[in-house]
Amino acid sequence: MDGDPQLFYQAHVFVCTNERPAGHPRGCCKHKGSEGLRDYMKARAKELGLPETRINSAGCLERCEFGPALVIYPEGVWYSPKTRDDIDEILETHLMRGKRVERLMLKYEDRAPPKPKG
Repeated sequence: MDGDPQLFYQAHVFVCTNERPAGHPRGCCKHKGSEGLRDYMKARAKELGLPETRINSAGCLERCEFGPALVIYPEGVWYSPKTRDDIDEILETHLMRGKRVERLMLKYEDRAPPKPKG
């Protein structure tokens, strides 16, 4: 849009590092290794020369059951990487080539079950 400020970053990645109490029925991304994956992603992005990409920690992204969870904007594409190889694939395929890593994508229907009434 006219008048919008220039973007600070071409891509902004939010990695959930939320922690829930041990044994919580929904689990949490932190206990599934999200902090280590975020740290690795930040280091690899720098190594790959992606200065227009910002990788940040995020609070709960409400995809606890499917985590670790991350979302990339401006596209709004959600992923659930489990390994460093998954992170490499997201960096190289999505952030460097503009394609999607279908096998790691979270879909709209990958949501928390509805809360019971009462």
